[in-house]
Amino acid sequence: MKKIFFFLLFSGLIWGQKTETINLSKSIKDSRNSVKSFTVIDLRADQDVGMVMYHKDEVKIGLENNASKDLQDWFYKYNPVRGQNDLFLVLENLKISEDKKEKYSIGKLELRASTFLKKEDGYHFIDRKDTIVSASSLNTPYMGQTLAKRITLVFTDLLKKSYETTPWELSVSENDLPNYSVVLKDQLDILKADELKEGAYTDYYSFFTHNPEPGYSLQTNSKGIVTKAVKGDEKKGIRKFYAFVHNGTAYKNIPVGYTEIFKNGDGVFIQATKADLFPQTAANGAMIGGAAGGLVGAIVGAVIDASILGKKSNVEESQIYLDPFTGNYLLPESFGKTR
Repeated sequence: MKKIFFFLLFSGLIWGQKTETINLSKSIKDSRNSVKSFTVIDLRADQDVGMVMYHKDEVKIGLENNASKDLQDWFYKYNPVRGQNDLFLVLENLKISEDKKEKYSIGKLELRASTFLKKEDGYHFIDRKDTIVSASSLNTPYMGQTLAKRITLVFTDLLKKSYETTPWELSVSENDLPNYSVVLKDQLDILKADELKEGAYTDYYSFFTHNPEPGYSLQTNSKGIVTKAVKGDEKKGIRKFYAFVHNGTAYKNIPVGYTEIFKNGDGVFIQATKADLFPQTAANGAMIGGAAGGLVGAIVGAVIDASILGKKSNVEESQIYLDPFTGNYLLPESFGKTR
């Protein structure tokens, strides 16, 4: 009788747990056939991805084998023709968790992975995905499946961009790969410079390495607001640039204009509200400009103006750091919350 009871209990545990396998099936073909080898370095201490609930059943989300084997098999499946480059992917975090509320739950995906090109002098950083995705059981009934699909999409986007992105000139040794963030950040000139170089910076890499576009000078309007970068007869709107330095002060383009960049021992940051970075029109709630890098916007050549954003006195400005590996905003947990 005891054996029968144990069998029924064990069977119930198995039936009460489902598995959602991360389906690495999207095409990640390198159209230039530039990669000779692809290697995954998994730095995670915990190899389990995570678990969420579906009604009363636990849904375990995971890879078919392990991250290194599955990601490498996926790459070689779509890239049978080899090139010359040795591509490395460093997986730092891949975790799914669930926050259970009274009547619903919120699933959260955290994924951080970076790619490198191996050369004779070391490993050159290419790109990074540092992603947090949330899904509510109220509007996403198959939460496990949804988050598993998002993992595939993030890896797909990272690899496809890595084929085309120019690697950094800065490099790290093989021994320093697990600690590459600290090693590379220490080499960035913008964090060490006492005086900033005047001019316009095309992208985040040129800004953090302190290399403004050569030959360009800044042009202001009658109110002293920077509107253009000029090189001979060539004129470019200042919003085409990631950032610029004017009269010794650095500024970051954001959707509603531009705002000052500050620096401390932790990095460079701006002071802004949610309305500054993700503005919406009062009429239809449409986005005014791009979110991640603040490079696209409908309001050109203006500093932040409260009359544009409406009343925002009940919203705290947040200290928002700029990620030196992506140029994106590192939003604090309190971002957008009222006082």
